[in-house]
Order: sequence, then C-alpha cells, then structure tokens
Amino acid sequence: MLKKVLKTAAAGLVILVCLGLAVYVATGPKRPGPESASAAWLESGAYRVGRAELVFADDTRPTGENRGFPAKPQRTLPTTLWFPRELEAALPLIIHSHGIVSNRTEMTYLAESLASHGYLVAATDYPLTSGSTAGGANAEDVVNQPADISFLIDSLLGLRDEQKPFSGSIDESRIGLSGYSLGGLTTYLATYHPAWGDSRIAAALAIAGPSAIFAPRFFETSSIPMLAIAGTSDALIEHGRNAADLRARARSISVITIEGGTHLGFLGLADPVFRFMDNPDTLGCTAVLAVLGENPNAVFETLGTPAEGIDPARDLPGICDYGYGAAVHPGRQQMITKIATLSFFESVLSVDPARRKQARTQLTEHLNADFSDASFEPAQTLSL
Repeated sequence: MLKKVLKTAAAGLVILVCLGLAVYVATGPKRPGPESASAAWLESGAYRVGRAELVFADDTRPTGENRGFPAKPQRTLPTTLWFPRELEAALPLIIHSHGIVSNRTEMTYLAESLASHGYLVAATDYPLTSGSTAGGANAEDVVNQPADISFLIDSLLGLRDEQKPFSGSIDESRIGLSGYSLGGLTTYLATYHPAWGDSRIAAALAIAGPSAIFAPRFFETSSIPMLAIAGTSDALIEHGRNAADLRARARSISVITIEGGTHLGFLGLADPVFRFMDNPDTLGCTAVLAVLGENPNAVFETLGTPAEGIDPARDLPGICDYGYGAAVHPGRQQMITKIATLSFFESVLSVDPARRKQARTQLTEHLNADFSDASFEPAQTLSL
C-alpha cells in the first residue's frame, strides 16, 4: 500500500514539474530571430567563467554611524570577481556599483556575459547602501562610493600573482564602470565629479541612474564615452527628467530607452520572479521609500554646488509618485540590457578595431532593428 502511495505521489510530482516547465517556457520573453545580428550577442563568449570572493579594507577612511549602529574605523568592501578562466592576457576591468537595498550579485547575468568575452568584472557590497546594512541602507553614503571605486581599482591593480584568482593581468588603459540605480549615480560621480572623479576611467555605463540633479556644467569634466540605459515605466527613476533630456545636457552620453522598462526589471532575479507582475516597481518602491526618509531628494543636496553643475534648483522628480506604467517582459528587458552592455564596452575597450566597429554597429543599428521596444540615441560626440 505504501509503495502504491509513493508511486502515485512521485507521478504527481513529475506532472507538476512538467507543467511548471511548460508554463515557464510558454511565458518566456520573445527573442530576436536566430539569424538576426542581435542573437549572437546574447550567446556566451569563448571563455569559461570563474568566480572568486575577496575582501578589501580601506583603513584610511571610516564608515560612519548609521541609525544607532556605531561607526567603524575602516571601509570594508567584500568583493566578487568574475573572470575568464585560463586567459593569459591583459584584461579590461569593469567595476560594477549596486543599487540601494541591493547587493553585488544583483546583475550576475551581465557580469558572466562580460567575463565570458574576456573581461574582469568586480562588484562590491558598499558599507552603508547594500541590503545587508545594519540599521538599513543609507543613500547619503553615496558621497563616499566614488572613493570606494578608486580604492577597488588600486587594490585590484596591486594584487600580487599569488593573490590573483584570475590569469594574466589588468590593462590599466581599459578600465570601465557600470552602475545600477544608486550605483548609476555613483558611476556619474566617479566619472564626472570635479573632486571625486577618477581619471583612469575609459568608459562608463549607468543603468536606471538618477541624473536630474546634474546641469550641463557637471558633464564638462570628461569626454569619455558613456551609455545610459533607462526604462519608460521606471517608477523610481522617472524617465522624463532623468534620461529623456540627458543627451542635451551631456555631449558624450548616448542613451538607450526601453519602452515599458521598469526599475526592478533590470535585476537578475526579475525573470522569472517578477514575470507575472503588471509592474514590479510596486515592490521596489516599498523597499526604497522605507529607507529614504521624508525627503527622497535630500541625498542630492550633499553632492556639490551649482558651480560644479550640481544644482538642487533643477526640476527634480520625486520617487514613486507618478504611477506605474505598463511593463515590458523583464526577460526581454534584460536581453536588451545584456546586448547593450556588451556591445557598448566592446565598442570602446576592445583591442581589435574590427571588433570595435562590429560592436558599434550592433549598438547603434542592429539593437534598434531587432528590438522594437529599444531605441538608441547617439551622443553628440559619437562619430557613426
């Protein structure tokens, strides 16, 4: 009798698993045609991806007190590295900055893609803005994160051979930044801020990063290529006042707009976790507003002065106070982001001129052609 019950239960479990897989496949995002130019950019590169965990500590700078939790004499940065296995070469380095209430593995799908194509990618949990922060994430600590980026670059460049989990070396002329949400703001600051910027940066990417605080003067300190990716249904970082006019304010920034793209849709866990939600930013708004306090724009007032192009008098949008637009499938949003990220960095950092040209064509022409919900607007300084 027991055997019969167990067989029946096992059969039922198999049926449920098969139904679950069928639903997962049936509700997946629409992919570009297999013969399209974009399809190849979704595939992994030639290298197997390795992963390692390191911890760096900057003893020259403290971590501040946070909501009753005491200050610390250093800034500790647990860091994940993704790298191409067995590639003996000078690797381009990408430093990724996470969003508020998030963590360093938020966009593993991008890190693994880049690593499989020969990049070293490093992402850290910032001391006071990650989801694991004691007392709750504190956006005001973003002022310290550009220096964290510079410290990470120094620390990675200073690794001795026996300390490196990756083969080869780091090409100091090919260092890029990527950042999401508050990490996108960090990327803007590390790229353009007159006091906090790092001159070693050769390319930068901001995904759903707030930029409304920045006047044209802010972007005049650097002419390096930068790409901003934004969604029109982002409830946390309003598209209209952060991305829509960005090219007019910054000559070296190109913009990709994803129609129906949401804030949380960029996160790796969004597909399949948020696949069936009308707009997952309803969850994001709850989490972020809980740690921002009464004035969500207060953090911007600490970044600098109007003379530096940081002007609180600009028309700053609120957060989560202008509704929730219809959302594109998060898997499709991530496909666009994955292709855009790889092709952008390859168009700037590849050592092969033919590859740079191919990547630029993918970014500026094929992405838009293969995804009706993606549009690319070139920087004023971009020579097509």
